[in-house]
Amino acid sequence: MKETKFIEQNKEKWHRFEQLSESQSKDPEELSSLYMDITDDLSYAQTFYNRRTVRVYLNQLAQRVYTSLHIQKGESFKKVFTVWKVSLPLEIYRARKNLLFAFIVFAIWAAIGAISTHYDPDFTANVIGADYVKMTEENIAKGNPLKVYETDSNLGMFIDITTNNLRVAFYTFIFGIFFTIGSHIFLFQNSIMIGTFQYYFATKGLLITSFLGIWIHGAFEISALVLAAGAGITMGNGWLFPKNYSRLQSLQLSAKRGLKIMLSLVPFIILAGFLESYVTANYLELAEWTKWTLILLSFAIILFYYVIYPTIVARKYPELVTEEETVNVFPNSGFNLEKIRTIGQILSDTFRFYRLHFSKFFRINIFMVFPLILILTYFQNDLHKDLMATNHYFDWSKQLEIMMGFGYETSQDTLINFCWAFIISLLFIAISYTFSAINQVFTWKSFFSFFAKRIFLVFVGNLFLFYTISYIPWYWYFILLFALPIFYLNGTVAGILNDTNGNKFSLGWKYSLRSYGNSLLTLMIFTSIFALFLQPIAFVGSIHDGNLLEDPPIRDLLDMLADFVKSTCDTFGFDRWFWSNYVRQIVYILFILCVLPLWIISMHFLAYNEHEKESASGLKNEFKKFGKRSRVKENDVDYEEINSLLKV
Repeated sequence: MKETKFIEQNKEKWHRFEQLSESQSKDPEELSSLYMDITDDLSYAQTFYNRRTVRVYLNQLAQRVYTSLHIQKGESFKKVFTVWKVSLPLEIYRARKNLLFAFIVFAIWAAIGAISTHYDPDFTANVIGADYVKMTEENIAKGNPLKVYETDSNLGMFIDITTNNLRVAFYTFIFGIFFTIGSHIFLFQNSIMIGTFQYYFATKGLLITSFLGIWIHGAFEISALVLAAGAGITMGNGWLFPKNYSRLQSLQLSAKRGLKIMLSLVPFIILAGFLESYVTANYLELAEWTKWTLILLSFAIILFYYVIYPTIVARKYPELVTEEETVNVFPNSGFNLEKIRTIGQILSDTFRFYRLHFSKFFRINIFMVFPLILILTYFQNDLHKDLMATNHYFDWSKQLEIMMGFGYETSQDTLINFCWAFIISLLFIAISYTFSAINQVFTWKSFFSFFAKRIFLVFVGNLFLFYTISYIPWYWYFILLFALPIFYLNGTVAGILNDTNGNKFSLGWKYSLRSYGNSLLTLMIFTSIFALFLQPIAFVGSIHDGNLLEDPPIRDLLDMLADFVKSTCDTFGFDRWFWSNYVRQIVYILFILCVLPLWIISMHFLAYNEHEKESASGLKNEFKKFGKRSRVKENDVDYEEINSLLKV
């Protein structure tokens, strides 16, 4: 039977299923009958039309019928219990080395805090604050050293403490994505504080008293902090040690494993908040044996569930411990640069190109661009020490002005700004080289050969773009969006075309003007996406209104990181303002290196779009294949054909 006749004969039946599946009320008997008919049709199609789209269509229909007939029930309590009984302990066992490492690091930093307090009595005030120390000494004199835990509202205290502990644990975990560094920072900060605080009470002869009060809730709270750091290190190691996976796949797996461990901590963090609010607050009324029992029982629960029990489960299910996991990722297919893409395809291919070829261009950025930026930033910070000694109204705007010399206050600013034009061009060269070597293995020799031939043209082509952005104040950037597309592709065209120099610049202006609408739309989309993405790191509302020495009304993660740097500098006697601002700059630099390539990649796809319209090289290649298309290959033409037949 011909395929068209087969479709004509059965299309009413298939249409009936489409209608039935979309209906709110489904007849199980009719669905069951349809399932039998469609599986028969599918078997016939697999035999006679195996490589045709009708087989794919029927396969999808059969799957939909199967899903309708076998509606999955909600997860039962037994399933949830199995997760806590098997799945979570196995993840904890797989991450045991990271968890142990986090505990060892915690112990080391806590010991350093205690030793520092022993040799420097003022160290405690530097770490936990002079006002807090003064208040504690007053409480000790009154015979109630842990009065700070007493409150008039146990419920309010429970909510505040639990929320804060969840936030700290979450930050400790999530910042592990930055190559585990973020988790180490939070662990260091809290470990030093704990060691210092506990040894401070020891110097007052109150070691046992403080231990029995603090660790009633601290057994769960501090253990959760250490385990959250271990979960963050587990996630960050996905970047650092991908093993047999790609870095993205490895990160997906490690993030999932770390998140499971993190979620297992939530009940213990809530329990710690409850104990601190309702038990520690009344520690004076409890007998010592009760305190010891609560502390030892709490540690025993943590030790059992995170050390002993995972080992038992791993020995019981050894095959699950070594089970290889699969990751759903975007397709790894190549890129046809001789085709005209829609805006949606440009956006999709931009992110896919970024993921697949990140290691190529980032290698160039981290080994060439990053050191150059650090050198320029060092000279700028040395020149503008006064600006580095305070907070700024809009931090990101002022820091970029310092780093890139936007102010043009001195001849050095002008020279540094010119050097930044070269650095931006180097970012373009890295992407252009990646496109040119899209199917080749990266080598420094091939890159430097490409660099020598293209850098001057790319540099000149980007000067207009770079200096327009440099001279225009940031509050004019919205209007600037409408002007940039006029010369948006000049540097990109210079980097990708093999043509005479004069013709490259001519085509750069031509392509920019011709793609004005598409360039404007992609520019606005990417700007909006990454403005939103940047908010948790450098929130637009994080401004220092009034007294610049005070905290901003709305704090972001960068403000918190700066606070950590300030407290560390205060502890070790460094300039708190200079180094906190320097750390802010490093975060902005990393953001530039990781995010700016996305804009540049989209510019390359726009340039290839216009070049295909100009040269029609892809169309010419298609004409050469005209009449040679395989009759058994499934493609878009087949899919459109069957849909048109079904709608007749």
